[in-house]
Amino acid sequence: MDKLTRQDLWSLEEYAQRRAGFRQQVLDHKRDLQLTLGEPLRLLFEDRLTIQYQIQEMLRIERVFEPEAIQEELDAYNPLIPDGRNWKATMLLEYADVNVRRRALAELVGVEHKVWVQVGEQAPVFAIADEDLERSDEHKTSSVHFLRWELDDSMILALNQGAPVRFGCDHPALTISADLTAPQIEALRACLDQPRSH
Repeated sequence: MDKLTRQDLWSLEEYAQRRAGFRQQVLDHKRDLQLTLGEPLRLLFEDRLTIQYQIQEMLRIERVFEPEAIQEELDAYNPLIPDGRNWKATMLLEYADVNVRRRALAELVGVEHKVWVQVGEQAPVFAIADEDLERSDEHKTSSVHFLRWELDDSMILALNQGAPVRFGCDHPALTISADLTAPQIEALRACLDQPRSH
């Protein structure tokens, strides 16, 4: 998946005119790029379109139009676009009650390293978490993490042959899993390059 450049972005003026339609397009697109794993854990998968929307919104909110400042936003967000061999997601731990959340985040230290994906009969692959900065300490975890799962050729091949996909979490305080629907699998398959032939 190609990274975004300044040529891919609209000016503030043009984005103001296009925003309503683009926002609806992105909301429709995101529908199959999210997965709720049990009660608190939600995965929001990123791709080129979701990241373009985030950048356009950031530029709009901060009224950014200088080329150097736009490039800074691109440099910050482009690493969140999958590179054709992986899936990337924002992981949210959502608790409505503040006290429940505080207690849960203390119990869930290290949870970001326990989230896995399994394609068909392939071995589960655990996420690589928070490569930009550490979001946990020994006392509590954060309610937001950035995860990346690396897929090998055999996983991509199995996916192309219609294998089911399951995500799960193996943390002692949160053991849950869920199967993806066909539209979710298709949305994630679109983030991948095709396997190299040997």
